Amino acid sequence: MPTYIRPHIPAARIFFTVTLQERGSRVLVDQVPRLRAAVALTKAERPFRIDAWVVLPDHLHCVWTLRKPTPRAVWT
Repeated sequence: MPTYIRPHIPAARIFFTVTLQERGSRVLVDQVPRLRAAVALTKAERPFRIDAWVVLPDHLHCVWTLRKPTPRAVWT
């Protein structure tokens, strides 16, 4: 399991990649409405700005800018 380094800087910009365990799957592009709903729910709970997003069949790349932490929404 990789070790993740999270920036502890307010309004930090982060790049990350998520890869499905089942390489060759098309689930991300076949389930775009569910992906959008999950992202909307996450943004409501822990605000961030989407600077860039690429969705491919079995992985995605994102650039997000995290908002300044508030007592209600803190990324841990």
